[in-house]
Amino acid sequence: MIPFLDLKTINLRQKERLQEALDRVLDSGWLILGKEVEIFEKEFADYCGTKFCIGVANGLDALNLVLRAWGIGIGDEVIVPSNTYIATWLAVSQTGATPIPVEPNIHSYNLDPSLIEGAITSRTKAIIPVHLYGHAAEMAPIMDIARRNNLKVLEDAAQAHGAIFQGNKVGGLGDAAAFSFYPGKNLGALGDGGGITTNDPVLAQKLKILRNYGSEAKYQNSIKGFNSRLDEIQAAFLRAKLGRLDEDNRRRQFIAKSYENAFQGLKNIILPIANSSNECVWHLYVIRHPKRDLFMQFLAKNQVAAMIHYPIPPHLQPAYQDLGFIEGSFPISEEIHRTCISLPIGPTMTDDDIESVIVAVTNSSNECA
Repeated sequence: MIPFLDLKTINLRQKERLQEALDRVLDSGWLILGKEVEIFEKEFADYCGTKFCIGVANGLDALNLVLRAWGIGIGDEVIVPSNTYIATWLAVSQTGATPIPVEPNIHSYNLDPSLIEGAITSRTKAIIPVHLYGHAAEMAPIMDIARRNNLKVLEDAAQAHGAIFQGNKVGGLGDAAAFSFYPGKNLGALGDGGGITTNDPVLAQKLKILRNYGSEAKYQNSIKGFNSRLDEIQAAFLRAKLGRLDEDNRRRQFIAKSYENAFQGLKNIILPIANSSNECVWHLYVIRHPKRDLFMQFLAKNQVAAMIHYPIPPHLQPAYQDLGFIEGSFPISEEIHRTCISLPIGPTMTDDDIESVIVAVTNSSNECA
């Protein structure tokens, strides 16, 4: 069976570097907000082309803390994609604000800029474009809309470490960006972790206080804050892995191109479309099929483990029934969630693994015809 993502192999190939990182932390005796976090923040900010990075506990906190630092709360609205992982919505809800969904472009799966202005009201305070599956959102028109309407833009870059939009890496395209370092991400820790990038020194300083109980000096709490700090150990692991990120992304791009070339013309297979002027890092390779469940059964029979990202859109989750959305409220998102299939794509896949997936998808397509 070709696994969907082989985290064991991904991490073991860097076992020596990870062990060295762990040893550094153990030898230092400093476990919270020490040199490893400080150095990683500088290295990741440099990688993204931003002035600041603030390490936090996870990607959801990264989104939530930025919104809170901007003063967004009860009575406010934040525009979010209807097609995204629920964390994007949860971050808004946790501030007391209301997520306002906007449909994606059916081809890119990302937020459709042409629909944003129709969702803006006097209560709108921010837009959260998601760089879904590793594809950069169309940031130029989104930023233009935001500036004309005096709105903040928070990139949800949880799936897009290293992705490029018009020559610039995600992370520095909006007013701030939130990253997840969950183990399965393109840059993944060996546990939870998150980060925020920005060029705004005032925001960066406020986030450092917010993540640490609202404290800038020990036992002095200037604001009501949170406990959301990137661990020293995880920061050390991320430093060990950051140097290999671009190489791993290139391998993902090679796999994606191999799939694209092989699957052109297959019956009922709808391929993802990446903007040719941007550089997708393919956190996920998501195809669509009208007989999704049957197709996945055939893939399993052909020894390929596929997954669904995501089976239920946020507006149809029980957690958001209070917003009053029903089936049919966001038909484009519902069509994507009903038909999407994520194929294996990981940096340690061999050429034989790639060929096995190609054969399985081709066979399964023929069997589902």
